[in-house]
Parts: sequence; structure tokens; C-alpha cells
Amino acid sequence: MKTLFRIILLAITIPLSIISVAQERFTAETLWKLGRVSDIKLAPAGGSIIYGVTWYDAETNKGNRDIYKLDPNAESPRKITEFKGSEFNAIWRPDGKKIGFLSAESGSVQLWEMGPNGEDKVQITNIEGGINGFNYSPDMQYIAYIKDIKLEKDVHDRHPDLPLADALIYDDLMYRHWDNWHDFAYSHIFIAPYNNGKPGEGKDIMPDEPWDSPLMPFGGMEQIAWSPDSKGLAYTCKKLKGRDYAVSTNGDIYLYNLSNGFTENLSEGNPGYDQDPVFSPDGSKIVWRSMATPGFEADKDRIMMCEFNPLALERLTKGLKTKSNKPIEMRSRVFTDLSEGFDKSSSNFTWSADGKQLYFISGIEATYQVFGLDIATRKITQITHGDHNVTEYAIDGKDLIIAKMRHDLPTEIFRVDIQGNEEQMTFTNRQILKNVTLAKSEKRWITTTDGKKMLVWVILPPNFDPDKKYPALLYCQGGPQSAVSQFFSYRWNFQMMAAHDYVVVAPNRRGLPTFGQEWNDQISGDYGGQNMQDYLTAIDSIATESWVDENRLGAVGASYGGFSVYWLAGNHNERFKTFISHCGIFNFESMYLETEEMFFVNYDYEGAFYDNPRPKSYDFSPHNFVRNWDTPMLVVHGGYDFRIPYTQGMQAFNANQLQGIPSRFLFFPNESHFVLKPQNSILWQREFFSWLDTYLK
Repeated sequence: MKTLFRIILLAITIPLSIISVAQERFTAETLWKLGRVSDIKLAPAGGSIIYGVTWYDAETNKGNRDIYKLDPNAESPRKITEFKGSEFNAIWRPDGKKIGFLSAESGSVQLWEMGPNGEDKVQITNIEGGINGFNYSPDMQYIAYIKDIKLEKDVHDRHPDLPLADALIYDDLMYRHWDNWHDFAYSHIFIAPYNNGKPGEGKDIMPDEPWDSPLMPFGGMEQIAWSPDSKGLAYTCKKLKGRDYAVSTNGDIYLYNLSNGFTENLSEGNPGYDQDPVFSPDGSKIVWRSMATPGFEADKDRIMMCEFNPLALERLTKGLKTKSNKPIEMRSRVFTDLSEGFDKSSSNFTWSADGKQLYFISGIEATYQVFGLDIATRKITQITHGDHNVTEYAIDGKDLIIAKMRHDLPTEIFRVDIQGNEEQMTFTNRQILKNVTLAKSEKRWITTTDGKKMLVWVILPPNFDPDKKYPALLYCQGGPQSAVSQFFSYRWNFQMMAAHDYVVVAPNRRGLPTFGQEWNDQISGDYGGQNMQDYLTAIDSIATESWVDENRLGAVGASYGGFSVYWLAGNHNERFKTFISHCGIFNFESMYLETEEMFFVNYDYEGAFYDNPRPKSYDFSPHNFVRNWDTPMLVVHGGYDFRIPYTQGMQAFNANQLQGIPSRFLFFPNESHFVLKPQNSILWQREFFSWLDTYLK
């Protein structure tokens, strides 16, 4: 597809000439040219930072990630790796003299090191099968790394005389997860002596145990932490298997003692998710994010702190007694919810150097900001402000180094001083976007049907003309608990929609975080209830604007948003002229027995459809309203989507076809819940806008 552009003649009087500047529209091709910034790491002594940038080549359908370094007072960052493949998991060695990173340059993913300026690159591990992540111990005596270990028999182990047999055999649940069939292997943590860059043999700290650390499929090294004295390793694990794993969110924080191999469960009393441990600088405390409600994956992420009590341990060990000859009772572990009274989730914890402050990221009114917590007083203070999403950060003296994004800004790195003043440090995509006219977002607060205030982002087309009438799209968010924040998405991109001259209406309907836990939790068991009224309120409100054509409205969404589209198709009372649903839930009954994370449907549907009494949630299933469908619909799904299997999309498409409703099924056999390959994504965008333009323009 050729790049769309608009010529704007600038009325600038210059002797003997008139300059015309080409202003381009944001396209799918533009999107895939952008560098994607992530994983900022500050040098141990401060000042210099390293980070990664992923670039994609749509022509070859491949991506490549390189490591960049930005020094204080430098005019621009420098690329310090340039292998044929990608380099990732780049971290500073604790002494700051080396940078470790992972690369598959030699065939399998191994640990490499280089000097602080990218010099002297050396592969330092040669571990069979490769590794997936690593970290140095603070004293640099050890490295911890993760790798997959096959622990169970596959079909060829069971039937060695059938080497060409192509089958999978399972006897329990969780035989597939998100986009992968279970391969009879598990992610384990290994600890190996570092030996000054010549690692020895690694020791599996969970030998022969059929569970994963980090948690699959999205967990990484943030779920593993060394104690400051290098004598212990805290890690996240859900030590359950099969059916038990499928119905539970009970992940825990474990503390492994290097000297004796003893493992202690620090969060044993909590039945929900516990993840991402971080030690205080002196090792006397550890914090992690903790969910209290079992089975609820979108519960509030609390800040749970465990304080180690050395005096209590000493007394317990020595059997000391009181003057009355009774054993001294003193808890060796003291647990505190530091976020009690703070009605939002917290993540990305970092301690101040003196251990008196804890920093974290939390959402507030559809933005994500850095907050600080005073350990002594428990006072929480918002540090960053503005309509943006902070995705990660580091503490550099009194300053913050943050990575942030907005609807009109792909992720870049900024420095923020104690007064909140910002300085942009990287300009990764400046040249690519310099002639692109970007859309702007407006913030609206709309009154819902039950009298509450709802934040709605309204994204207007570039060069917006209030005297024109534009078609409008209701954007339905996934999750179901995932904020419509200031994200810059590489899939559902608001810039792209606005660049095609659509007004985008993006409500933070009931069930979305950053507005308090009551707002977030309300949606469970009420999929077709108040949140659907919130959607309709949002589009009805914006449709009254003079610059919106109320006769050209569409609704689009993915995942829970795809379900929302299916539900609206049977309940919209002729508001919309077309729909697009990507990987949406169509039939709650079949979804219940087709998905893999059973805790999700058990909690949000409030049980199985065959329970007696039957949960009311199943009355909200879109297939119950198919008789009301009469509006053109594009259905999109991926073959490796095991979260919401593609048969859900097939059912919706078939329902349209059998009723003679104009419809199309766009199927990606090798994509998952997301469309991640460059050319598939560009194709997706072309079909997306071709469909909308057919029915709304």
C-alpha cells in the first residue's frame, strides 16, 4: 500500500520562492518502521544507561534488537551491539566494568559479555539448549540463569519404534497455554559459580520438579532476585501441576538458601498471585506484588513487605527462654501490606539506596505514573504527572530516568528532576515521524447511566476540521481489566485509526483499572451489564457532536473487546453500521471448556455452565442474541490463540453467513492472540480499514 500523504501549502513569504512541506499520514508501513525502546538499565555508579531498541523490516518479515548506550552529556546514544541476530536481557555487572547480555550469535542463546562501551565481546557460556535469562549475584561469585528442562515423556519416548509418529499425548490439564502446546519441559533456575567470566556447572535449584519459574508464559527475570549478601535467591513459582495449575492463581515467593539448599515459602498464607520479589539494600526486607483473591487474575496488586527478624531467628535457634522458663515467642517474619488504603495496583518496585523509600508504578485515571512510599510513615506520593504511561524507570541520584509513551509518542527515555521537570533523552523515531501529522487526544468525563463519571479518550483525525462530519469508531478494550491508558499500541493503534479520518471514542468503561478497585472489580459476573451501558453512553455522548456523523458509527475490539462487539451486535438498537471483532468470545459455554486458564472463566463466569444452579453470567453470551444480528461484521482470529480458541471466531462468522449478513473471516494460521509478524500486521490493517471504509464512508 502506497504511503498516503497530504500536501499542506504553507503561506510563508520568501523572496522568489514558495516552500511546500509534505505532511504524511500515519500508516501501517510507518508503524513497522518505528524503533521500539525498552529495558533501560542504569550503571551501578549512575549516569550511563543502556537500553534495547527493536527494529523491524517488513520486507524480510523479521525483527532485530540491538543494545544502545547513552552517556551523560552525550549528544546522542551509541549502538554498542550489532550482531546478525537480536541481543537482549542486557544488564550491568555489579561492578559496572562489564555488560552482560544474551545472544544467539553462536546458534543457541548464550550469555555474552562486553566492555562498558561495547568493546571485547566474548561468549562466556556454552550451555546445552541455551538459556532464557540470567542475573549476576551482587558479590559476582555466581550467576543465576533459567533454561527449559524436559522432565516428562513425549510420544517418541513412549513409542521409540515410531520415530515418524506425529502426535501429542496428555493425561492432565494445561496441555496448552496461550500459544504453545505443552512440550513436556519446564523452566528451571540454575545457579553457577561465575569464576570471573568463566562460569562453572550450574545447579538446578528445583531438580526434577514439574513446575516453572518464572511463571509461564510471560514471566521473566523480574520474578527472580538475589539477596544483597548473595546468600539467597528469591523467586516466583506456582508449584502446582495439571488441573490444579489450571484452576488456581496461587503463585508464591520462595527463598532459596545457597549454603544448605533449603527453600522457604514466604507467601504461603496467601491464596492469590504473589510475584516479582525485590530485596531492600540491607537485605532486611523484601517486597513483592500480591493479590489476595484466589482465582482472580485482575485483583489489586498490593505491596506486600516481609521483614526478616534476625533477633527472633537467633532466639529460636538457641532455644532462649524468658525468666519464667517459657519459650520466647517472636515471629521470624513480619508481613505488612504497605498499600493498605491505596486503592490501586502497584508494580515495578525499586528501593532507594538508603532503604527508606520504595518507588513503584501505579495507574491513575488512565495514565501510569511513578509513586514513592515512605517506609516509616507509609505515606505515598505521586512523583510523575501528565497524560502519559511510564513503562519503566531507574533512580539516578535525585532524578528519575523513565521510559514513557503517549497516544502520539512511541516509547522514549526522559530524565525527570525532583521538581518534575522533564528532559527528553532519546529521539529514536524523530526522523521517521518528522513529517507525519499525528492525531491528538482529548479527555472527556462523561456521566454514566448509574450517575458515575467515566473518562473517555476522544482521538481526532490529523488536521481536524470541526466543520466537517466524520465517521466514528467505538473502541472496545480487552482484558477485560486492562486500562484504556496512554498506550502507543503496535496493534490497535489510535494514530492509525485517526489517520484514516475516523474519530476514535475510547471509554474507560466499568471493569478497567486505575479508577479504584470497585470500578475494576464490578465487571466480573456482569459481562453484559453495566460496562455495556458505559460503552453505549460513551458513543451516544460523542455522537451528539456536530463533527460526528451519527449515521456512520462502527464498533471494533479484540479479546474482551471482541466479545463486546459480538454482544453489541445483538443489542445495539441500530446504532452501528458495521463491526470488527478480533479474537472475541462468542459462546460462553464452548469457551468454558475450550480455554486453558480455567481460573479465569471460573471467576469471571462464576462457575461452569453445567453447575446447578447455572450461573447468571451465561445469559450474557453473545450467541444468545444472534437472532438480532443484522449488521456487517469482519471477524479476525489466529490459529495459535489458545486463550480464546479460533473456533469462537468461526462460530460468529458462520452465524453471520447462515443469516445472510455481509461478513468476512480473516484467519491467521500462525498467529496467536496477537498479530505479531510485520506483513501479517500490515495485511490486518489493510483489511481492517478496507472493511470500515466500505461501510462507513
